[in-house]
Amino acid sequence: MRRSTYLKLATNILIHSKIRSWLTIIGIVIGVGSVVTIMALSDSMSADMESRFADMDLTSITVTPGYTKAQSGFGPGRETDTSSSSSDAELTDKDIMAIKLVENIDYIYGQISGNGMEVYFMGEAADLSVKGVDPQVWQYTVTYDLESGRLLEATDNNVVVIGYRIAHEMFDEEVGLNRVLTIEGKSFRVVGILDNGESDSSIIMPIDAAVDIIDNAERDVFDSIVVKADDVDNVETVVDAVEEKLMISRHIVNDDDRDFTVSDSLSQAESASEMMDSMTLFLGAIAGVSLVVGSVGIANTMFTSVMEKTKEIGTMKAIGAKNSDIMMIFLVNSALVGFVGGVLGIVLSLGLTSMLPYLGISIMRSSMGSTIAPDLMLMGISIAVVIGVLSGVIPAYNASKMKPVDALRYE
Repeated sequence: MRRSTYLKLATNILIHSKIRSWLTIIGIVIGVGSVVTIMALSDSMSADMESRFADMDLTSITVTPGYTKAQSGFGPGRETDTSSSSSDAELTDKDIMAIKLVENIDYIYGQISGNGMEVYFMGEAADLSVKGVDPQVWQYTVTYDLESGRLLEATDNNVVVIGYRIAHEMFDEEVGLNRVLTIEGKSFRVVGILDNGESDSSIIMPIDAAVDIIDNAERDVFDSIVVKADDVDNVETVVDAVEEKLMISRHIVNDDDRDFTVSDSLSQAESASEMMDSMTLFLGAIAGVSLVVGSVGIANTMFTSVMEKTKEIGTMKAIGAKNSDIMMIFLVNSALVGFVGGVLGIVLSLGLTSMLPYLGISIMRSSMGSTIAPDLMLMGISIAVVIGVLSGVIPAYNASKMKPVDALRYE
């Protein structure tokens, strides 16, 4: 029997069992559509995360006062219990001097910050956050892109670098380069504007100037200390060494008495990536249940089709059809059910991914309106066809083993 004949007869079986077959196909459509959509979302999140990691300085390490094991254990291999000690312990120049003894460090500086600072421009007022940094070092430790102007330099004093939103959206008139902002009664000239998405609502100034305007700020006392390792491969070693040096310099013997936290962007990035992979696997497994239900539906449909076509099977065998011919007809039929369900599942997935932005759903920084990769479409259809074939093997085998006489007598 020719292959075209298999397809013709299988299609005829599908067409003449419309309602039952289409109910089965719907199960495959939902399963394939769910799996492909989730995988497309995962691809989008992965691409966005890779873009974020490319922009992120993975050699950056931050020391903050107070200690929680949950924070310190954000990266792999660290503690996960939560306990805290003094949260108001200060970081000072003494801590910076201790950290400077650690090898594989390129830069280190302390910074302070203040929230709700009164900022005036052209008669308008706004409450904004201010960050004070060491201008001699800061420009070498950040990866900010500038829209215009420059970053802070060693000789700067009463100047600021501002975020994109402050420059373009915060006030009625845009704040351009060399314009003057009045912050807590002191005047500061704008020398740089960060690109869109780069600390949009922050004002960054030299730390000496920040000490003068931030309440309770003291010289040589910091809200955090930023350390930049010389290489990504050395980050974990540097983190351990920084913790050890600070434990010694601050006369801390037990971890439970620690009053500082050391965190690094590399561990945070790795943890975020692992969390996303776990979430994708979990959601994919849930969607896979629909495929299992669909496969049961295909098997049920095929068993019913075999029973309904018993006399036809007997007739075909009586005129010379072989067992392999009967088996191939029903296998092609089940594969056809899977194929149609897979194609419609891809169509459903394309519709879902294109609708997500209109429903207000976004993934990280980018809306999920991306196209589904061709290899992902092919995978979805292939899965559906394989499920169809596997689900139809037993019914097809049973049909092929029917004896012509018994089949013709079947009522």
